[in-house]
Amino acid sequence: MAKEITGRNENYSQWYLDIVKKADLAENSDVRGCMVIKPYGYAIWENMRDQLDRMFKETGHVNAYFPLFIPKSFLSKEADHVEGFAKECAVVTHYRLKNDPDGKGVIVDPEAKLEEELIVRPTSETIIWNTYRDWIKSYRDLPLLINQWANVVRWEMRTRLFLRTAEFLWQEGHTAHATAKEAVEETERMLDVYADFVEGYMAIPVIRGRKTPGERFAGALDTYCIEAMMQDGLALQAGTSHFLGQNFAKAFDVKFQNKEGQMELVWATSWGVSTRLIGALIMTHSDDDGLVVPPKIAPLHVVIVPIHKGTEQMDEIFAKVKPLMAELKSKGYKVKFDDDETKRPGNKFADYEMRGVPVRLAMGMRDLENSTIEVARRDTKTKETVALEGIVGHIEKLLEDIQSNLFQRALDFRSSRTYLVDNWDEFVRIIEDDTTRGFIMAHWDGSPETEDKIKELTKATIRCIPLDATEEDGKCILTGNPSRQRVVFARNY
Repeated sequence: MAKEITGRNENYSQWYLDIVKKADLAENSDVRGCMVIKPYGYAIWENMRDQLDRMFKETGHVNAYFPLFIPKSFLSKEADHVEGFAKECAVVTHYRLKNDPDGKGVIVDPEAKLEEELIVRPTSETIIWNTYRDWIKSYRDLPLLINQWANVVRWEMRTRLFLRTAEFLWQEGHTAHATAKEAVEETERMLDVYADFVEGYMAIPVIRGRKTPGERFAGALDTYCIEAMMQDGLALQAGTSHFLGQNFAKAFDVKFQNKEGQMELVWATSWGVSTRLIGALIMTHSDDDGLVVPPKIAPLHVVIVPIHKGTEQMDEIFAKVKPLMAELKSKGYKVKFDDDETKRPGNKFADYEMRGVPVRLAMGMRDLENSTIEVARRDTKTKETVALEGIVGHIEKLLEDIQSNLFQRALDFRSSRTYLVDNWDEFVRIIEDDTTRGFIMAHWDGSPETEDKIKELTKATIRCIPLDATEEDGKCILTGNPSRQRVVFARNY
């Protein structure tokens, strides 16, 4: 069979796009920069969404929905916020079309101009905080813990499926608190939720940290993040949680009466992850044979492929595996018996390998006679013949092992590409070399000028200041000025 995808070492970007296409995850739409998420890709997103939603609700959050359109005047109320998103905003100016009098289709009706232009939401802080002004009156109304599942539009000029598109799906949490302490605790709590999900369910190790002032979310006092390393050594920001202080409360006059009867401004947070996580999944685990999906978020856990000649043998095999399927399904696993007679077994094997199904079972007539079945695991591509007796327990343990193995494999790779560097020449050498590029733990003197200069010289940014970093005396990697802590440098998506 001809090789279906470009090798990672040959062209990493094309490898990524080949997997998105061949694994049937998404495709470009006729709208520039936008994607169509196909059923298999959307099933992965649904599994991510549903698990995250459970985790949000376990921490006391509830879901709501706010408008897609934001009055332009709302954005101008918070200066840093509008500056951060101004270049990415799509603007609605008219509300009606009419037939072109010259017979060339339809045109915008000039008489249908909006009194106030509307922004298609790039994020929802402004529309939500304008609403919270009416919802929050007393300390009894706090904390207000709201999450929204939605789409947003950021008019990106250079797009790539899942990683950076003009429209994408995400969730955005927006909470209000009586004190700064409570808001900071919420910010940190939600970062931990994200990290627990990405590590525990997506099997992707992350570094928890804080952004530098130059990398913070527009309008935030502090931004926390989780950073993951992809197989090409580039960093990907997998989730962010922001302490907004009282900036949006001031902009939209959101106050509450405290227990002493005095009026105070509330304290705010926001936090979000998006369909970009599917890009992280692909680039962390997949290989030159296709997608690899951790069992905890897989749309399909086990596929059974019969090796047969004719309908009679197919029916015999199905009858043999039917109890196995029922038992697996009763335990919450998604199982498929592939009875498609238009494809050869070898083609089916390749298709399921491309889609990253964790476990593939195959049964032929000899297996039927011997009460055995062939078991193949996607992560290591190893196969074994196993007795049907006790097979469900074997598969359960196998899925657990695949989940832990994927995490450990990614962690080992990250460790092999993480460096403590104190010399500028070594810093540049590592960043510039495709075979060594990764996370560099180096000292920084804390100045935005140094941060900008390093980015200009190497395209490496400070991904975060690790939350678990210990203080140590050192010298800035570029300037030689004193530094008390190492930060994480990397090139990024």
